[in-house]
Formats: sequence, C-alpha cells, structure tokens
Amino acid sequence: MADRYLRWTHTGPGRFLTRRLGLPRPEVLHRWTAERPTLEGGPLLHLTATATEGCGRKELREALDGCGLPVVHGRTDVAHGRTDGEGRVAAVLVDATALGTVAELSGVHASLHPLLRRLAPCGRVVLLGARPAPDDHHQAAAQQALEGFVRSLGKELGRGRTANLVRLAPPARVDSAASTLRFLLSPRSAFVSGQVIEVTAEGHAPGTADGGTTENGDGSGSGEGRRLALVTGAARGIGEQIAGRLAREGAHVLCLDVEQAADDLTRVADRLGGTALPLDITAGDAGARIVEALPDGRLDVLVHNAGITRDRRLVNMPADRWAGVLDVNLASVLRTTDHLLAAGALRGSRVVATASIAGIAGNVGQTNYAASKAGVIGFVRALAPRARAEHATTVNAVAPGFIETKMTAAVPFVIREAGRRMNSLSQGGQPLDVAETVAWLAEPASHAVNGQTVRVCGQSLLGA
Repeated sequence: MADRYLRWTHTGPGRFLTRRLGLPRPEVLHRWTAERPTLEGGPLLHLTATATEGCGRKELREALDGCGLPVVHGRTDVAHGRTDGEGRVAAVLVDATALGTVAELSGVHASLHPLLRRLAPCGRVVLLGARPAPDDHHQAAAQQALEGFVRSLGKELGRGRTANLVRLAPPARVDSAASTLRFLLSPRSAFVSGQVIEVTAEGHAPGTADGGTTENGDGSGSGEGRRLALVTGAARGIGEQIAGRLAREGAHVLCLDVEQAADDLTRVADRLGGTALPLDITAGDAGARIVEALPDGRLDVLVHNAGITRDRRLVNMPADRWAGVLDVNLASVLRTTDHLLAAGALRGSRVVATASIAGIAGNVGQTNYAASKAGVIGFVRALAPRARAEHATTVNAVAPGFIETKMTAAVPFVIREAGRRMNSLSQGGQPLDVAETVAWLAEPASHAVNGQTVRVCGQSLLGA
C-alpha cells in the first residue's frame, strides 16, 4: 500500500508544513536496483578507533573492496571536509575491534563526531567490534558500550541513514564478516538499523561443505552447481519476494504454499522458473513430501516464511485460534526442520526462519502470534550450534517490523500510521527489505553468521 504521507512530505507544501510543525519527514530509501546497485554520495571511509591496529588490514581492505564503493582508508581529512566538493561520504566503517578500555571509547567519538554532518542521505555507519571477553571486564565493558552507542546513533541519524554493529567472535578473522559488511554497506540493508550481528570463525567456507556449490561473488551458484531453495508461504507478499530474490541470485526455488493458493503459487513459480509445491506445511507428512520433491534429496536453502495471525485478546481467544497460529508459525517449523535434518537433506545448508518484533516486544491481542514468533527465536538460538557442528548448516532468523503488505493495509488507519512512524526511519518497510536480508543470510559466503535474529524493522521503537 502506498505511503501517501511520505509522498506528501516531499512536496513543496509538505516540506514547509513538516518543518513548521516539527513532523517527521521520511526519506525515500535507496533500495537495491540493477540501475543503482551501490550506495551514493561519496566514498566509503574506513577509520580506526584506537591507536592500536585493529583486525587484519589486508583482509578488511579486501572485504571493503567488495562493496563497490571507492574506499578511503584512515584519512581524517575526508571527515573534516578537506577533499573535493563538500567532502560527503556514502558510508563509514570504524574498526573498534582493538578497543579494550573506557578511555579508548573516545576514539569512536573522535572518528564520527566531525563526520556525521557530511554523511550522505541513506548513508551507512558500521562499527566493527569484538565479542565482549568473559575474562576481561574492562574490555567487556568497552565493547558492550558500542551496542548502546550504535542503537542510539541509529535513532539520531535521520535522512534514511542507518547504524549497525558487527562483532567478531574470537578467533574469527575479518574475512568471516565479508558478506555481512557487503550487505550492511549496500542498499540491500535499507531497512536494517540498530542491529548487532556476530560472526564467528566456525563453519564451512563457501564450496567446502558436503555437496556445496560454488559462488559467483554475489552469493549465487554457478551454472553447474545451481542451488536449490525452498520457500514456504511463497504464493504472495513477503514469501513471493523472497522466492524472487533467491531466483535472482541463480537458485532454483521450490515455492510452497497451501493448496487453496495453488493458482497464485503456480503463477509465482512459473515466473521465476521454479517449481510449485502446493502443500499444507502443518500436514503430518509435509516433511516427507518435501524430501520427495528434492531432485537429489538435498536442499541448499530452507526459508520458513509461512505464517498466519488470528488476533484476539487472550480473555476472548478460543483454543482453536491459539492452536492454529502455534501450529503454522512454530510447530511446523520444528517438524519440517527435524525431518529434513534426519533425512540428510540439510548438509552445508542455510536455514532462515521468520520471527517478528511481536515476538520480542509483544502486541495487544497477539499472545498467540507473539508466542509463536518468540518460539522461533528460541528454536534458532538452540539449534544453530548443533546444526553447524553436525551438518555444517547455519540457522538464523529475520524479525520483520511494520512491512507494507495486504495484511497491514487492512489495519485501521490510525494504527497503521503509528506502525509506520514508530521507527528510526519513520516509514514502513517493503517485502523486498525482508527478502534482501534473507538472501544475505542464505548466501554461501554467510557461513560465519549463525544463531542470529536480525530485525528488519527500521529500528522500531518497540522491543530491544
């Protein structure tokens, strides 16, 4: 559904009145397109927050070179506007991995304070930190401080800009974070802000897992090793966008949805060159039927997107409304994943489940939905280390906030407007925003991201 307020604020009268009345004026976000695949407005500036060298400079240079932007390494003259034009920058990465004391936090301030006024609209700030050490409370305090800093900065930046923190968990090298940095420093992460993402050294590198595929540099498979992805709830909305995004990267997509949506499902699958799989994901034999549909019994990407709502206050909620939501949104995720793991269909694979900020913050009238989505987060947290150790498979989740879909279009006007504006970007997200985040987590190169729940909510004011 079109955001008429956003459009109005970019008219002459809209700009005048929003300034006079102090109303939010959302930025038209720069999302990835083939015509505009990289951030705009200047170079990517790489600074170091401490006098001590942070993570490996060579590996970090290589990771940043993959972002498609000209990179300026450690030159503060750009920050002070002493380069060509106004000295604008499209993005800033501050390496704070060596930060170990409270005093050294001043280096983060010194790096960003003179620079933020020159950060281009829809620009990016990414801090690269280290996991807080359990045996060094000074380092732990300083590194944990970065989380509060980034979450606050994301709420201050405005103009469609975002701020995120990437943590390296020892003994991870910075090349483990390459896919994450490419995602966060690109238009693909337009609706992801205020997030803390941890990367580790464990897992298989792309192409090394059992039956793994090769890469073309963007996460897509090669012509010979075309990846196979399954997306549940793919007939419309977010699921359709996820299927399309994975197909764009070269995957053959099995599009799964209920039989009542078979016509829409077939339309989506045919358009993407995929395969329609009309199936009730809550059926007892759903896992077995999925395995039967796999050409070689193996799946590279599993996206649990199917979900329903049956909203009502608990005092008025009958048992069937409770059970139906829990069965579709959570129990089917557990059953299907368990069956595919037991059948050996997930080896060196990527599993991405769909949580929600409702599962983090809760919503009135959604005790069933919030419980199911919080359960998804628990599923990811518990299964991720075992799935990687036993199957070289990663398990992560996305947690969308207010996304512009047919479901949110049916929400009463006042509630819908509140949902749109109650985030740092002052607007609702698009299904594509969720799809882009899923595609990043599904990349072979994202093997070091595991057990994470990434919010796609424009840094909603609700929840953590």
